[in-house]
Amino acid sequence: MASGHTGVAATRGSGRRGGTWPAPPSFLYVGGLERKAFSYYFPYMKTRVVLLLSLTRAADAMAAAGETPLSQANYYFGRPWPELNEGLSYTDTFQCADAETTTTLIEFYSENYKSSAPLLGWIHRIRNGQITVDGQVVTDPDMILREGSKLVYHRLAWQEPSAPHLLQVLYEDEDMVALNKPSGLQVLPKGLFQQRTVLAQLQWKEWKMPPSSRSKRKDVQSHPVPVHRLGRGTSGLLLCAKTKLAKVRLASYFAEGAINAGKKRDETEVGKERKISKFYRALVTGILKNDEDVVTQPIGLVHYPGVAEGLYVACSSGKPAMSKVCVLERLAHQNQSLVQVEIHSGRPHQIRIHLAYIGHPLVDDPLYGIGGQPKFDDLESSSTDVSFAYDGGYERPLQPVPGDCGYHLHAHWLVLCHPTTNKTLKITAPLPHSLQTQQERCDQQVDA
Repeated sequence: MASGHTGVAATRGSGRRGGTWPAPPSFLYVGGLERKAFSYYFPYMKTRVVLLLSLTRAADAMAAAGETPLSQANYYFGRPWPELNEGLSYTDTFQCADAETTTTLIEFYSENYKSSAPLLGWIHRIRNGQITVDGQVVTDPDMILREGSKLVYHRLAWQEPSAPHLLQVLYEDEDMVALNKPSGLQVLPKGLFQQRTVLAQLQWKEWKMPPSSRSKRKDVQSHPVPVHRLGRGTSGLLLCAKTKLAKVRLASYFAEGAINAGKKRDETEVGKERKISKFYRALVTGILKNDEDVVTQPIGLVHYPGVAEGLYVACSSGKPAMSKVCVLERLAHQNQSLVQVEIHSGRPHQIRIHLAYIGHPLVDDPLYGIGGQPKFDDLESSSTDVSFAYDGGYERPLQPVPGDCGYHLHAHWLVLCHPTTNKTLKITAPLPHSLQTQQERCDQQVDA
């Protein structure tokens, strides 16, 4: 086959070789599955090849007519990370709350940005010349601020922790892009990861729009943006919007799921008028008794050292959340279970928390233990306001934090209503070997 396949393929409807697998006419099945290099195959090779040939001919016809086929899926992109990032600048305008009191530079930063650094850390940053007041470097922590002064804290460039940089495009059109995110890559800037993110790679890539649509699409953005998040250690499907309209509509799909999670189950039957359905694959500890289970435990925030905004845990006073768990395989000899999880809401770390809550934490999850609570017990003793890191910030906590990787969780596939055409799409991200069933592994070996 020639390069530049569209990556659109029908999925099988039967689990046996030689069976029929007609795709329902209302669905367009999409996935980056056609090349052997991606190690995930359909067992029905003849039908697959015929379909890809027809798509290639359609693309040739569009090219002959002067149009550019845009759904060029199943390719990789990504730029290697620089050794150091570019650093950051944070700007504030000082406003005095009380005209009769004075505020020093160190008072302003140590009181307003306690989560960034301890008192001694801010003193270190000021004396290191990292703060300017009205464009002038100030090294005196006790300088008295004037009303309306412009303050800028210059965070020095640093080497971010190791992270993968290649992203696979599974589906692409004029409105959206579906990526296969590797484990270990953060989606949006936060904490130590300000450059080594999915967003940075989206910004660096040159995205092309068909000439015929540029003048018509006033809401086209300079680059796609993620419309939801995946944990740093979670791999798989990530949806990104190319246009403002697609961004608003896709974001509303995810928000709608979170709202519906708080309703009674008879009010939100599975698949009823839902704009998007997300399915994950996970490897958990222990053997689940029930083939299916629905977890509705609320998720909320608690104080946790090293996480400024707090840690999400199973919490009765938290926000509604719903996960449907289906057992795919029970691995008795390993005391593990392979499960599929459909989430009806998108709370942070929801799957990790819900599976831990029912007594089956993800295998090798460094943070969440049984009950959906952190494994680290003595939280108060690790909190300190004395020591600081080389850049003035807090030392990395000894206990696990949410961004730590190691667990086995993959955003496998989703079904959604296209944000502009209203067609139903199913997009699939190839499974890591550790999350495949025995039958899937056998099928892969046969097709190889």
